[in-house]
Amino acid sequence: MASLTGLPRKLVEKDYITTDLAEDLIAQAKQSRASFISTAINQGVVTAEEVAALASEEFGLPLLDLDAYDKELLPINSIKRSIIEKYKVLPLFTRGNRLFLAQSDPSEVAAIDEIKFATGMTVEAVLVTDDQLTFAIEQALNIESESLGDAFEGLDVELEDIDLEDSNPIANDDANDLKGADDAPIVRFVNKILLDAVRQGSSDIHFEPYEKRYRVRYRTDGLLREVSKPPVNLSGKIAARLKVMSQMDISERRVPQDGRIKMKLSKNKAIDFRVSTLPTLWGEKVVLRILDPSSAKLGIDALGYEEDQKKLFMDALASPQGMILVTGPTGSGKTVSLYTGLNILNVEGTNISTAEDPVEINLEGINQVNVSTRVGLDFAAALRSFLRQDPDVVMVGEIRDLETAQIAVKAAQTGHLVLSTLHTNSAAETLTRLANMGIPSFNIATSVSLIIAQRLARRLCPHCKVPAELPNSVLEQAGFTTTMLSSATVFKPVGCRYCVQGYKGRVGVYEVVKITDEISHLIMENGNAIEIAKAAQRAGFANLRTSALKKVAQGLISLEEANRVTME
Repeated sequence: MASLTGLPRKLVEKDYITTDLAEDLIAQAKQSRASFISTAINQGVVTAEEVAALASEEFGLPLLDLDAYDKELLPINSIKRSIIEKYKVLPLFTRGNRLFLAQSDPSEVAAIDEIKFATGMTVEAVLVTDDQLTFAIEQALNIESESLGDAFEGLDVELEDIDLEDSNPIANDDANDLKGADDAPIVRFVNKILLDAVRQGSSDIHFEPYEKRYRVRYRTDGLLREVSKPPVNLSGKIAARLKVMSQMDISERRVPQDGRIKMKLSKNKAIDFRVSTLPTLWGEKVVLRILDPSSAKLGIDALGYEEDQKKLFMDALASPQGMILVTGPTGSGKTVSLYTGLNILNVEGTNISTAEDPVEINLEGINQVNVSTRVGLDFAAALRSFLRQDPDVVMVGEIRDLETAQIAVKAAQTGHLVLSTLHTNSAAETLTRLANMGIPSFNIATSVSLIIAQRLARRLCPHCKVPAELPNSVLEQAGFTTTMLSSATVFKPVGCRYCVQGYKGRVGVYEVVKITDEISHLIMENGNAIEIAKAAQRAGFANLRTSALKKVAQGLISLEEANRVTME
């Protein structure tokens, strides 16, 4: 702990975190160019209030409740917007030649120096909680989302000139759509939708045309919700604008198309959108998947593994050969788990190649290949090529067929570490799925080293969650053990301005199973998924339901959310 100073040292002394975790958080903060405080809070290690109290004690600064402060009095123009966003600070008030500045990270002395130089004033820091500061900055800079249902209000689109009776967008002339794609109101509307989705932490945006209405939906924390209802006759122009941005053929509306959009938010941060169009009865539905590169660099501690599960994963990654399989439905976070493992393995002395469909996030130092069945480059062809390129680690986006599975198994048996995904519901079903695909049981037993089945559960908002008064009989029926009940506090969602319906962010729920001798024997004897699952539980590996209940007992998710993600 001798190397730790300031707030990290204080958190270790107060037993909030361990020395190893503090050093890991510092490294992650440097890598993502974020503050230590934001990194610790975002990973759920400590709350914003706990950090603020310790920072106040450590740095001797007054602690202000920013929620009680009148935001209209803020001298927002006294500091450039770029400085506010760069250092995450907010001017509170001036007194003579002194500027009082709200900060959540007092160790950021560079902010004070730059603002002193820029304003010529004496700057004094006032401590506020990180979440209150984030919300206040969004309000002050007018970043916080407006009512998207009225998104066209104030835009220079002449709605009275649009024939609202013509409810079939397909009948629109292509030339009109192409011209409309460059209309300033359409451009501003699409840009606003994309920016708002990024700021709300959404994973997907759906633009959907119907006979008499058009809607835009965000998928946030795994659930879709409607955010805007533009006039239906603008659907063709909105689709055209998105196709122009993603470099698609704007005149082709009869077949699906795929493309990408790159949005640069700052010098150091860019967001990619994977765009897909689909011809429907009433026009083209466009879906954008938001690909945030920072999600691939969260670090294993941010994903929600229990300590024993984390150790199993790290041990498997440290092995020179074998196969690690990550399973779960679409949207369960498999890609982030794989990328996290690849980032851990990504060192100078290791040759890593990946085959993906498509490559979602660019990883420096890793050879990534976009598979394309149209030119004959499928997963199997890419994998065969990898094995001629002296690989140490190979990642296959998904094992879909027998040929890919056979090559992956051979690679795992011949001194390579192989990472891949399968669409199954549990670890045990993954093993039987490989057997059903035609892989001999002895090859499965000798190649697969670890299976991770996972789901993503909505995390309870720390600001508004309240204890749920549930009798022990209900909790026991849900699956709580006596040990879990003795220390559990079950919370339920409420809803506040910081969250959506009582939830903010997501946390992983995992079933991590190492292939033990008993499980290997069952595989060799062609045991079914039920027998393998029981053997895994006897070996002490928690299944998805048990892992979800542990998250409930820790106050991270609600019992209803545990029931939803484990299908109880």
